[in-house]
Amino acid sequence: MRFARLGPVDEEIPVVYSGDTAHDLRSITADVDGVFLAGGGVERARAALESGALPVLDDAGSLRIGAPIARPSAVVCIGMNYAAHAAESGSAPPEIPIMFLKTPNTVVGPNDDVRIPRGSTKTDWEVELGVVIGERTSYLDSPDEALGRIAGFVTANDVSERDFQLAVSGGQWSKGKSAPGFNPTGPWLVTPDEVDAGALRLRSWVNGEPRQDSTTADLIFDVATVIWHLSQYLQLEPGDLVLTGTPEGVALSGRFPYLSAGDVCEIEIEGLGRQRQRFVDPVPGVAPAAKPAEALAAMEAGR
Repeated sequence: MRFARLGPVDEEIPVVYSGDTAHDLRSITADVDGVFLAGGGVERARAALESGALPVLDDAGSLRIGAPIARPSAVVCIGMNYAAHAAESGSAPPEIPIMFLKTPNTVVGPNDDVRIPRGSTKTDWEVELGVVIGERTSYLDSPDEALGRIAGFVTANDVSERDFQLAVSGGQWSKGKSAPGFNPTGPWLVTPDEVDAGALRLRSWVNGEPRQDSTTADLIFDVATVIWHLSQYLQLEPGDLVLTGTPEGVALSGRFPYLSAGDVCEIEIEGLGRQRQRFVDPVPGVAPAAKPAEALAAMEAGR
């Protein structure tokens, strides 16, 4: 099944698709969120759809596409989970999963504009397979248990600011990952029965030029291992989003320029849908601040 949320920001209508037709889910749930996912919502939606009880949302094609899940309680990410991306980043493949966090307000619609942060010179793209948790998950005994805790999969763009992430990070990546809008998600939440998460093609383009082209078969730590590993250190809640890493082909490699205002980034994962974001200037009418690394150096020099 494919779930989506359509409409203006904070007013999205939950829908489920049958082919290309969107059916209104408001008789079943107010939103596609953790309560819906953990409370048997997918099964209730399936039964209602099969019985013909869900009305068609007639103007669906004219509505903005929101993130297919309401704001999660956590966005947990895995870094350098493709060997070639680790190499282009100047690192050896990790021996255990590397975890970092994005703030929940990074999650936005798949085609929403993304505002480049003030002082940024290294805004980057990262196509990633996202995993949506379906029930509370903690201390799983094995990776085999993990797949039963997954509500579905999404396309995600782990937008990153590399100066913030690496130069002024203090050793933690999240500072470069958490600007508002830095996680376009969707267009759909696709249930596990619809896709093989271990064999999905991931691609990205900037201004129509190809950048990344890989497959989730190249993950160092597969989806089940990632969820099992995370469960040993934190409790995942229904509706939480886990990003599983990006393949090679990002600007950090030095092979491509970083994103600037006016650039268009597109990403796609086989079976999970395609996104398109226009990157725009920082806050209109506000002069760019000094680059964070330069501001920090100036502050240190004045002490």
